[in-house]
Amino acid sequence: MNGIPGASAVGSGNRGAGGAGPGGRLPAGFPAVRPRRLRRSPALRRLVSNVRLHPADLVLPMFVKEGVDEPVALTSMPGVVQHTRSSLLKAAVEAVEAGVGGLILFGVPAAKDARGSAADDPAGIVQLALADLVAEVGGDIVLMTDLCLDEYTDHGHCGLLTDAGEVDNDATLARYASIAVAQARAGVEVVAPSGMMDGQVGAIRAALDAEGFTDLPILAYSAKYASAFYGPFREAAECAPQFGDRTGYQQDPARSVAEALREVALDLAEGADAVMVKPALAYLDVLRAVADTVDVPVAAYQVSGEYAMVEAAAAAGWIDRDRAIAETLTAISRAGADIILTYWAVEVARGLAATR
Repeated sequence: MNGIPGASAVGSGNRGAGGAGPGGRLPAGFPAVRPRRLRRSPALRRLVSNVRLHPADLVLPMFVKEGVDEPVALTSMPGVVQHTRSSLLKAAVEAVEAGVGGLILFGVPAAKDARGSAADDPAGIVQLALADLVAEVGGDIVLMTDLCLDEYTDHGHCGLLTDAGEVDNDATLARYASIAVAQARAGVEVVAPSGMMDGQVGAIRAALDAEGFTDLPILAYSAKYASAFYGPFREAAECAPQFGDRTGYQQDPARSVAEALREVALDLAEGADAVMVKPALAYLDVLRAVADTVDVPVAAYQVSGEYAMVEAAAAAGWIDRDRAIAETLTAISRAGADIILTYWAVEVARGLAATR
């Protein structure tokens, strides 16, 4: 503790070099360094804050379901719904009005098959919903799409399967390339491949470039872990694996940060324009390491399980909901995220605007 001004007195009964003076009062001027000075009032804390959220940093994940007439509420994610095409547009306008930076779209088709045919069908739910969004809010907010197969396959895995039931990495790349082109033709502004197939960014970049979409950015889910925090999302996207799990292709939580950095480096070498860490809160160390290493935008996904835990604990009266939301998002920003995907995007954006 030597060398830290005033540190020798922290927690000490004798808080000054000469001890307490007459009447038990401490000597004047001790301690000389008082960090609490800058915490005395809300206005002062706001003035010196150096981690600031902004509505434009936030991206709202949205689910659109084919064949429903009304939005479908999700039991595990209070306040989140599977949208109809019309309710999706209304929610998108609300996000624009709140100042949210982007939307990322997940589709839930009416019919699924082994190859996820609806994913690149020009008349598939995501392509149709994208066209709606482009017409309604295009230019006012960044329109992104998740690019994967698990929402579209009848087996729930993120790629095509071999006869032995394993995910076929290289055959899946061709499907991802086709999906990217279909989404690009529908008007997407950023594609976000999330399947964790080796070589996925390179395959998508090559396909987009070959079709003339050379300016379309790729936000790669570069460090996506096989996490227990995805459970509520699987209700929302109706994509729970019908057998096994995704540990064979998503990253192992027990591996060091070095593996995440390797995945990031590979994606950047293949042409990724931005990278993502998912989930956020359990992987803040990974997020910090990535942010310190790369010179492209870094995103973090505050996933469904993180959302559901806060909502459930708040509903039980165990935590202060608003403070917990703000604290978790601030932690993600502090760890280095430039972009935060969160289901609270609109609510938080409105709150931030109200406090300016």
